[in-house]
Amino acid sequence: MNTKKASASASRFAVGVLAAVLAIVTPALAGPPLVCHPIDIGSAQSLAWTTNMGNLTGRADYNLGNLTSDTLALLGPDTPVLVRMETLRRATIYAQRDSAVAKRLLLSLKARTDANQNDALAQFDYGYLIECYRQAQLSRSLGMTAWGRGSWANPAAEVDGYSSVKKAIELRGDDAEMEFAAALITLDSHKADHSEHARKALAGEKEDSLLARNVGQNQFLAVAVKGSD
Repeated sequence: MNTKKASASASRFAVGVLAAVLAIVTPALAGPPLVCHPIDIGSAQSLAWTTNMGNLTGRADYNLGNLTSDTLALLGPDTPVLVRMETLRRATIYAQRDSAVAKRLLLSLKARTDANQNDALAQFDYGYLIECYRQAQLSRSLGMTAWGRGSWANPAAEVDGYSSVKKAIELRGDDAEMEFAAALITLDSHKADHSEHARKALAGEKEDSLLARNVGQNQFLAVAVKGSD
């Protein structure tokens, strides 16, 4: 099988797997975990949002021209991983309004990794955004209309975000929140890796009450992490 055919087959497989995952969860929880399910960040600051955290469009009055600068400002060196996850989730949803804005944000995060390949948080942010974009694109291809029916060109369509997240974990060391993120990313693929990430995330709950709350309060996220326990 040549490279193009192999890539096409892999893409069809990923779509099929995600469709199967979405089919088995309850209607109230349907949707890909990285985009459709908010992360509880307590009182931490993130991108402007509605009072309904489960809202999938964000604030109608948000200035999309500020998305890249606002997101980068929130992803500082002291920002916890869970807050980074929620910020990138919201950024992905806002970026559904304009492919050019989505590309600008992606390139800005890539520039940080290019400037320092050993920056674990930069690697994580870049990889996690790519995977959020991937799940948003798959959702649209499966008929999700929350962001409208128009086309959206994924600027990261051919990029593997998971590899950057894995590199971030290697650089960061013991980080249960990153393991949690990786477990959600690999829910529909990389099954062997998913089990290991889930085990490490689950082990970290004891020392991270916010992580424990995120796993416990959302049934779908709990299934994603605890399903391979």
